[in-house]
Amino acid sequence: MVLINLRHLTPHSLLRHSPLLPKQLPSLKTRCFSAAMTTAAMSTSTKKVLVPIANGSEPMEAVITIDVLRRSGADVTVASVEKQLRVDACHAVKIVADALISDCSNTVFDLITLPGGMPGATNLKDCGILESMVKKQAADGRPYAAVCASPAVALGSWGLLKGLKATCYPAFMEQLAPACAATVESRVQQDGKVVTSRGPGTTMEFAVTLVEQLYGKEKAEEVLGPLVMRPNHGDEYTITEFNPIQWTFDNCPQYSRHGGEDCLCGELGYVCRSFGSCNGEFCFGGGSGLGFILVPIADGSEEMEAVMIIDILRRAKANVVVASVGDKLEILASRKVKLVADMLLDEAAKLSFDLIVLPGGLGGAQAFANSEKLVNMLKKQIESNRPYGAICASPALVLEPNGLLKGKKATAFPAICDKLSDQSEVNNRVVVDGNLITSRGPGTSMEFALAIVEKVFGRNKALELAKVMLFCRM
Repeated sequence: MVLINLRHLTPHSLLRHSPLLPKQLPSLKTRCFSAAMTTAAMSTSTKKVLVPIANGSEPMEAVITIDVLRRSGADVTVASVEKQLRVDACHAVKIVADALISDCSNTVFDLITLPGGMPGATNLKDCGILESMVKKQAADGRPYAAVCASPAVALGSWGLLKGLKATCYPAFMEQLAPACAATVESRVQQDGKVVTSRGPGTTMEFAVTLVEQLYGKEKAEEVLGPLVMRPNHGDEYTITEFNPIQWTFDNCPQYSRHGGEDCLCGELGYVCRSFGSCNGEFCFGGGSGLGFILVPIADGSEEMEAVMIIDILRRAKANVVVASVGDKLEILASRKVKLVADMLLDEAAKLSFDLIVLPGGLGGAQAFANSEKLVNMLKKQIESNRPYGAICASPALVLEPNGLLKGKKATAFPAICDKLSDQSEVNNRVVVDGNLITSRGPGTSMEFALAIVEKVFGRNKALELAKVMLFCRM
């Protein structure tokens, strides 16, 4: 068998290496035909996907879908249905789209897939341009999909589930019922060209199903490996714990959105009543908070891991501050999702945190390791006996080389676990050792975040959240 490197393929080299053709230089006509065939073959390998987002979209559902599809090689366009590119998703997560939906109206997509979240699903439904695009997608027999509230609120309202089996978030099943042939409680339901799913905790399975729909089972399995997904979807998560201690948070500053109902500023100037810190977007004041947690992000951070950690901890009512390690608030994550931090790390370094949690991603972990300020913050965290954690590449590339895993059991992304000095527990999905928590990768991020919730607020609270998100069975 002759193997050809397609990256460096030219029409001439294709024919020269082919055992089926004569060795002489082919005619111009043959070369042009070969070039056309090669171009056609390569173009069909890249599928165009549209993921529309809106104010109030569920960030986990949007980002997981985008990330997983881009891992498969799909050309994913994230389009805002708002008047601006930046979207304020649920749980104060800020995402910057690639384009406005109006810029995409004349593009043919191989797949259009809608995240859920409320009022995000309603905002998607109310977008006339998007409605027209998805209806044309259906009329042309091309795939479309939705998760959480969107199957009922958007697809059902548009009449695009008639005669089909579908599922959605449990609270919307009654609304879905008259819009489709039958409602099912499957975590992911595929009926012909249409795929629907239930919520944040089923979105990774949903996204992998979309990969299989676009590219086939072999590609889906290829994408599955590095995700480190769990095989027993719906079961309760487990933690491997050593040297158990109670994680207690100080009576820490409260954090709120500036200008909102719970704004801590005396007025809309940037002077807070008590703690004395406001960056115009968020303000911090004295009082009884539910933990003050820092989640740093950087160019190259793994967006699924970052967003799941932020989203779940904020669902638990923890005060999460997202800080950019770079010199601007907007970062470009590992799969090209654009996220906006709450503040720069320089500003966050002036504050005291009960917990610091590092997402992974190779580029992001390297940026963390190169940040003397962040490393010093982590060292002070340990000196103060306060909890800290990391997932994916960050335990091996940030904590280990800085001596922050000394005497601790930990895990990391499978491909770089050999960088850990103690590898005895690397096969566990979430490892807690005293005030340290580590985990493996994107597919363990939800368990990782829920384990943090459990350590801070108790297992009942964590399981309650897990069931609301459909990560565990209700």
